[in-house]
Amino acid sequence: MRSPKSRGAKPLLILLLVFVLPVAVAKLVLSLNLYHGGVTNKGELLPPDTNYARLAMANPMPKHWQMIYLLPSQCDQACMNRLYILHQSQIALGRDQHRVNPIILLQADSDLAALQESEFSFTTAQATEALSQMLTREEIIIVDPLGSLVMRYAQVEDEQAQLMLGKAMIADLRKMLKLSRVG
Repeated sequence: MRSPKSRGAKPLLILLLVFVLPVAVAKLVLSLNLYHGGVTNKGELLPPDTNYARLAMANPMPKHWQMIYLLPSQCDQACMNRLYILHQSQIALGRDQHRVNPIILLQADSDLAALQESEFSFTTAQATEALSQMLTREEIIIVDPLGSLVMRYAQVEDEQAQLMLGKAMIADLRKMLKLSRVG
């Protein structure tokens, strides 16, 4: 016959495996980088320490979310589409549109005629040299109310891709506005 000691060890071992094995497997998967968590943002997140102060620029609209775009020296059709996307993205936010302001950053050689040609009125601000160097690829950046540059949307040439970029930007903005307690 079996002794009570051996009969009690088997359930204890099974119970131990049931609780320890999943933890050990999870630790192994994470340490070997086999798990890649899903992300829901469509834009590229910027490093947390990227902000107006670090780029030697005053926040043009404190306490407001911002979509900033550096106006290039030659504003072609893709640039005009970007201006259109900026304007339409703000409108598409609906009741939250007052929380987000599109801002056009200007340099000494920016194409001001393009702003006059567009039928939209934008807030403008003078870009510092450090910020101009960061925005060389004609991208749109989302800035939080505290002045931190949060997310970047790279330049796309195709008009259909521009529209998709606008939808992605709106989706990301809605999530950030929903979670934000400021601005």
